[in-house]
Amino acid sequence: MKTFHYGQDNLTSSLALKLAKKEIKGILSEDTLRAIQKSAEAVEKIAQGDRIVYGINTGFGPLCTSKISAADTRTLQENLLKSHAVGVGEPVDIEISKLMMILKIHALAQGFSGIRLETVERILWMLEKDIIPVVPIQGSVGASGDLAPLSHLFLPLIGMGKVHFEGKIQKTEAVLAQFDKKPLHLGPKEGLALINGTQFMAAHGVKVVERLHNLLTHASITGAMMIEGLMGSIKPFSAELHQLRPYPGNQHVAQTILNLLHESEIVASHINCARVQDPYSLRCMPQVHGASWNAFLHIKNILETEINSVTDNPVVFDENNTISGGHFHGQPIALPLDYATLAASEIGNIADRRIYLSIEGDTPGVPKLLLKETGLNSGLMIPQYTTAALASENKGLCFPASADSIPTSLGQEDHVSMGSIGARKALRVIENVEKILGIELFYAAQAMDYHAPLKSGKIMSAIYGKVRELIQPVVSDRILYEDMETAIELLRSGDLVKLAKKAALQEGLDFETEWSELFEY
Repeated sequence: MKTFHYGQDNLTSSLALKLAKKEIKGILSEDTLRAIQKSAEAVEKIAQGDRIVYGINTGFGPLCTSKISAADTRTLQENLLKSHAVGVGEPVDIEISKLMMILKIHALAQGFSGIRLETVERILWMLEKDIIPVVPIQGSVGASGDLAPLSHLFLPLIGMGKVHFEGKIQKTEAVLAQFDKKPLHLGPKEGLALINGTQFMAAHGVKVVERLHNLLTHASITGAMMIEGLMGSIKPFSAELHQLRPYPGNQHVAQTILNLLHESEIVASHINCARVQDPYSLRCMPQVHGASWNAFLHIKNILETEINSVTDNPVVFDENNTISGGHFHGQPIALPLDYATLAASEIGNIADRRIYLSIEGDTPGVPKLLLKETGLNSGLMIPQYTTAALASENKGLCFPASADSIPTSLGQEDHVSMGSIGARKALRVIENVEKILGIELFYAAQAMDYHAPLKSGKIMSAIYGKVRELIQPVVSDRILYEDMETAIELLRSGDLVKLAKKAALQEGLDFETEWSELFEY
């Protein structure tokens, strides 16, 4: 099994997800072990000395001027976890909790946090045994790090809180007893090192990167299917056109759609028609989808910096050099997460327009409401109501969370990022757009049915065949929500992308573009 060296190797979203799925193994190298131990020794010396250092021998937040005795420094850290575990709401997905643990280990292992090796190894052991803390979804303002969720994440270290184990939620104490493990007693600064940081935001950001990439790739697939279904022109996707406005996202989308439509009999059948230009939702896919790809590139790059950073406070360089700064503040990723939310929402907006366009009945051979016999039958009239509702819901969710700030901690934390809220909203919007694109896939296949016996090219034929394997054409009214759910799950699975790549490889064609590697995560 491939290994990842915490605290040393460069972590990406893809690697973090593979660590969470146990597809690769995370380990601590000898150099990392020494760095962790050296930092812990420095903190111990500070705790035993007379020099006042925030969070080691002082209180927290507005209590930073309260001196704590050496004898009480350990109690201080455990009290910190107890008092800050104030999250509410449903638990986050188990995968998010795993990612939080992985990101925290990577940050702590760099040797600037004063954490003890014993503590890091306990977190690693919990991951290995699939003992995953229960973390409520609400309670962080994304300022002093994600204090509340991280406190819940690490309560199990001291035998408190709840964990997911063996398919159910259990009390930590009972699970530790099964393994003959005792709760840890935290050392100086350890509680602060554990709960200062952006790992809640960043873990959600990892999922945003993964799901937004899948979403954008499928937007090219459903968009290309709609071009075929609605007899759209491929001229607006010409490489020579996009060299004049060379945004990587725009060029990537244009070339991907050309690759998908290569050798399409449907496209070739109307190449010299009298239609001058298509509506924007077809013609401007490179510009609109491309802008969202450019936004994806931004969040991907920002997040990679974040998940390889030290984000707690104070930072311990050595026993004589500790700096109390603001690396825990979520603003650097809060703004890009809001940008990603908008980027996802716009994909839903334009897809809903294409869906509406497909039922107007203005394409030769394609009937109104995508059904030949209407009146008695409503055809595909109503699923577009659903996409309209989802697109509208997303608009309300696009107000940037980072535009807000509410002072906390008696004014000590007088500007907060709200990045945790932005991160959660981004995933909610992405989930809505996945539903919109799933419905577009359903509609586009129905539109393509009416162009038989003309065929698509090799890649699109494979995609269309898979859709029709799972969803039969609509010939009269039937319950549609099951078909919609099937299409949505097909999109989320990523199977269509795998199928497209396989078909392209077999035929010696291209599905990837020269920009594909740039957008990999």
